[in-house]
Amino acid sequence: MLRKRRPSVGLALGGGGARGLAHIGVLRVLEREHIPIDYLSGTSMGGVLAALFASGMNSQQLEQEAEKMNEVSFLLKLIDFEIPERGLLKGGNLSEYLAGCVGSDQRFEDLPIKLGLTAVDIRRGIEVTMISGRLVPAVQATMALPGMVDPVEIGNHLLVDGGVLNNVPADVVREMGAELVIAVDVSPDVHDPDLWENMKIPSFSKHRWRTSTITIAALTEARLEKARPEFILRPNLSLTITTITGFNHADEIIAAGIAAAEAILPELRKELRPSLRFGKTG
Repeated sequence: MLRKRRPSVGLALGGGGARGLAHIGVLRVLEREHIPIDYLSGTSMGGVLAALFASGMNSQQLEQEAEKMNEVSFLLKLIDFEIPERGLLKGGNLSEYLAGCVGSDQRFEDLPIKLGLTAVDIRRGIEVTMISGRLVPAVQATMALPGMVDPVEIGNHLLVDGGVLNNVPADVVREMGAELVIAVDVSPDVHDPDLWENMKIPSFSKHRWRTSTITIAALTEARLEKARPEFILRPNLSLTITTITGFNHADEIIAAGIAAAEAILPELRKELRPSLRFGKTG
């Protein structure tokens, strides 16, 4: 009688600014249930949290970092007030913060969990998956929101936020070798008319922002359909929690991630439970 090995598990964490704090709740449940993660991928805020977790931080430590983001003074420390040429913010302070968390010389190759971060090369118009090299510049690149944060030069690439083309990179962990993929999408529902009413943005940019949001949502659906993750988690977050202004709702956002992960536990356990295979002996 032989015990079949469990499938390798990949977790893909999507972009979404403050809404991405729900990933911490998902990670907390997986830790609590002793569900191993063999491969991690992420974009934007999902990329930051994936990198921190892959480097050795646990969900409790991530939650402590999230609690700091409730404080305006902490967020202001991450902002560079010197205006760069290609965005409103340079990202140098964020780089220092990340280096303090994971180490300035940390490399993908040395992480205890295999990690892939996505970005977009705006010179060539292509998606770039980063799985080797220095970690901090890669994290900077995956969350370099176009027009807001300076693009990041890595090799011959000029990189911005990976959410432009692949906001929930389930295909990345699949290609890395994951046999069972859990994708976490924290984006708001673009089909809900109330979404647009809750977004307080200048009228001159409203239609452009709507168009961009709808495009990214459609791309995400297409990419998930192609990757076919075994589980897609969409935490139930209020439409009033936005990518930028939601950091003071960290507890609520994390709780939504916990609820979403707990909802799939029965089916996830079935998928991971090693089956028994009988064969001849002697």
